[in-house]
Amino acid sequence: MTDALPPVDGSDASLLIVTIPEDSGPARLDKALALLCEAHSISRSRLRALIEGGSVTTHPGGKPMTDASRKVRAGDSFAIDVPPPLPATPEPEDIPLTVLYEDEHLIVVDKPVGMVVHPAPGSWTGTLVNALLHHCGDSLSGIGGERRPGIVHRIDKDTSGILVVAKSDAAHHGLSEQFAAHTIERLYRAVVWGLPSRADARLSGLPSVSFEPGRIRIETTIGRSRTDRKKMAVNIEDGRHAITRVAISENLGAATMVECQLETGRTHQIRVHLAHIGHPLVGDQTYGRARIPPNSLPEEARIAIKAFPRQALHAATLGFTHPVTGVAVRCSSPIPQDITELCRLFTGGTERFSD
Repeated sequence: MTDALPPVDGSDASLLIVTIPEDSGPARLDKALALLCEAHSISRSRLRALIEGGSVTTHPGGKPMTDASRKVRAGDSFAIDVPPPLPATPEPEDIPLTVLYEDEHLIVVDKPVGMVVHPAPGSWTGTLVNALLHHCGDSLSGIGGERRPGIVHRIDKDTSGILVVAKSDAAHHGLSEQFAAHTIERLYRAVVWGLPSRADARLSGLPSVSFEPGRIRIETTIGRSRTDRKKMAVNIEDGRHAITRVAISENLGAATMVECQLETGRTHQIRVHLAHIGHPLVGDQTYGRARIPPNSLPEEARIAIKAFPRQALHAATLGFTHPVTGVAVRCSSPIPQDITELCRLFTGGTERFSD
């Protein structure tokens, strides 16, 4: 049983009184409280921090309970002093967002090219976090006690497409668990140089490559490059396990539109894996070596392809189980105009990219 009492001493803090149900067996304090506080979107990790900080006391009595692993029994009652979320450090900014799904626990957005996800040196403003702080406002119930959006995954500045962001502790915890368990559906569309094929002797000879019906499976470790710490590389001894599946969507001649399914989600995974098999992303200045479009294309098309300003990668589909309601959520985003025009250029068009 859980009761919410009025704010403490006129502040924005709230006091929850919880009682362990009579049909409960012995359990850890943090685990028992997490079950009782689900309706208040307070995660187990947040409760552990409150316990260790002295914000959980016996009721009545007021004795601090600072050991999260302490066993509790049926009938035990506790008071939880939940402080208000602290203001976020980044400033809210009125930046337009394309929202694909939103409720009180999470939001799914379609990130445009050129937008950084989180403030960092060189990009303190104009980020997705700044935009979400303005868009969500008071609907952010707090992540770890701070009123901020909970970033559970990221895509590069010059990659477009879908991201899910938590608005509550419960959603942040649940989404993080799904990403860690690799149960999130993540499909990307990309334009790569050449045509990945089983008939390619070099590709079929790579020990990290195997072939499944309709797909190429790439399995390596990925870690920081030994020669350039700003880049990632495959087969790093202490790297993290990474699996990408690639399917051919359309043969464009000198390039191919592919669909990439992420089983894991390592930094730059798709870009690194496709470069590893000899088919880097068109426009990838970090992992793709310069390619010259064939002379069979019109000159204007060749010039425009060489000038394509970003890696041709788009996060097209994201599917997950809602961490609070349990409902399946699946969002899709169409291929953006610049990548569509890139494909037309490879097939003989003369369209140019907008700035």
